[in-house]
Amino acid sequence: MPEPLPAEETISLLLVDDHPVVVEGIKGLLRPETGLQVVAQAYSGIEALSILADQHPTIQVAVLDLNMPEMSGIELARVIRSRWPHIRVLILSMFHDHATVAEMLEAGGSGYVLKTANRAELSEAIRQVALGRSYFSHDVAATLLQNMHIPAALEGSRPAELTGREREILQLIAQEYSNQAIAEALFISERTVETHRRNLFTKTNSKSVVGLIQYALRHKLIS
Repeated sequence: MPEPLPAEETISLLLVDDHPVVVEGIKGLLRPETGLQVVAQAYSGIEALSILADQHPTIQVAVLDLNMPEMSGIELARVIRSRWPHIRVLILSMFHDHATVAEMLEAGGSGYVLKTANRAELSEAIRQVALGRSYFSHDVAATLLQNMHIPAALEGSRPAELTGREREILQLIAQEYSNQAIAEALFISERTVETHRRNLFTKTNSKSVVGLIQYALRHKLIS
């Protein structure tokens, strides 16, 4: 379960991109930032997994390119989140079509930043993701919202009326907490979490976690 990081703690990063010049560029971009440290770099998904097998206790955020040979960033994100759930995944890409962003969310990615981002935005994305939150570049968030299916009857409607507990659980779902982790964080039973989760899907007319997050973004229900 992700925990807030103390302000003085350094966030350790793994950079993965099949272009060495891109990796060096990101390292140079982040070098002036205090509290961020690139501790490892890889040029393929296979190399990244090998590094993580040795260094996973020290790595907190993996910054991944999408398009890599042998193993895509989406595939790598899925493996990382399965094997090392404490490591947060941030995608850095030139592309932000809806299908790709949705697939990234389903794979367990916590954020999606475009390669056109400046140092301030990339740094902020890393820090937010390390805190267990989600981060999307403006254009990426717009892509999600523009492509979400909104029934005609709901166009222009007010957001669903959620209870305080439902809002808490929605925030934790967006942070990728499992039902068990949510139950432990809020001192309630897993059965109660499941009930609230079903209510959230019903109230927002969502069919998947991606749809739920899209709804929450559209109505500014999550930070």
